[in-house]
Amino acid sequence: MAAKRCSDIIPLCHPIPITKITLNVGTISPQNAMPIRNLLGSYTVKHGIAAVEARVHTRGQTGVEMEALAAVSGACLTIYDMCKAVDKDMVISGARVLYKEGGRSGTYIHKGFEQRPAADKFISMDHDISSRELQDGE
Repeated sequence: MAAKRCSDIIPLCHPIPITKITLNVGTISPQNAMPIRNLLGSYTVKHGIAAVEARVHTRGQTGVEMEALAAVSGACLTIYDMCKAVDKDMVISGARVLYKEGGRSGTYIHKGFEQRPAADKFISMDHDISSRELQDGE
């Protein structure tokens, strides 16, 4: 929903024909989570980590980075809303574009990112992960 409404919430972002949105949500248990460092310092994970990945496809000639970031942000805000009764110290961080192809600027690959789903990275690092795939459109 957030990806489809991106043009309503971001100035100068025009609506584009999205053909497919895939959202993967994985969890990492607190026993397997490493300490986290961000702008607030370093802290220990109490209740686990939720990792969110969005993949957005279009037949249009423009990029869908903002739609993917909106989908991830919307999912993270939903998780926060559902879990705030358990942990008010939750942090949403690390939203970024990992891979993009097509458009005027061509292909972009984030440093260290390999072309495979994030779930594969978590599994190869021996973290537990349960993923749920939500698809919108075909």
